[in-house]
Amino acid sequence: MNIKKQVQEQFGKNAAHYVTSEIHAKGQDLQTLLMLSGAKKTDVVLDIATGGGHVANGFAPLVEKVVALDLTENMLQKAKEFIEGNGYYNIEFIQGDAEQLPFADECFDIVTCRIAPHHFPDVSVFIAESYRVLKKGGTFLLIDNVAPEDDALDTFYNTVEKTRDPSHNRALKKTQWINELEKAGFTVEQLLTFAKTFPFESWFARMGLPANVKQSLERYMLSASLSAKQHFHITVQDERIISFQGQSVLITCKKHR
Repeated sequence: MNIKKQVQEQFGKNAAHYVTSEIHAKGQDLQTLLMLSGAKKTDVVLDIATGGGHVANGFAPLVEKVVALDLTENMLQKAKEFIEGNGYYNIEFIQGDAEQLPFADECFDIVTCRIAPHHFPDVSVFIAESYRVLKKGGTFLLIDNVAPEDDALDTFYNTVEKTRDPSHNRALKKTQWINELEKAGFTVEQLLTFAKTFPFESWFARMGLPANVKQSLERYMLSASLSAKQHFHITVQDERIISFQGQSVLITCKKHR
């Protein structure tokens, strides 16, 4: 099964969990993204891989229109229920691929993508497409979980994520994101980091995977190197993982040409 089919299967059956997920619904990164966007009432916003619709919901009262795009039809339906339940109807919901955006060139004032690119098979194509549909002078705001710069810690983190979520492709390092964005033509204006604490039980349960996968993942994390345990603040009680800490970045970019 290719990664996009895995995404559709995984998120289709767990869509409701993402609408109510505390990390997705109430993370400080979301409020910071909205603040840094400089959104105006006349703006048209594209939210790529909208998931539970939290970014689209945040922009709805600030702008003229939001287009919420997601690969998974069931996820779009749950996002629609959530956003319209909040009284916002200036949202268009479109099923589509982040690497083949179904829009004309230069038609959005703001393009966003939050906590999703680690699922994308080809980040370079996603960034190129985001650049293409953004107007000159427009703003691109990206949030995603990132891997440490150290190769061993990078491998550990991506293995943990892939074990828990088969649709996970790769969390990039911060330097890789900057390289990819500048290569596409974006000017990187700001990079902020956020520590993210993952309570192991609820974090794992959101994927709906069997107990043997959970046990295997716990064994892997318990046997981690001391440097990994310290870096990721892995908390253990009675030989059970209680929580660990990752990092996400918010990168603000401009399209100047």
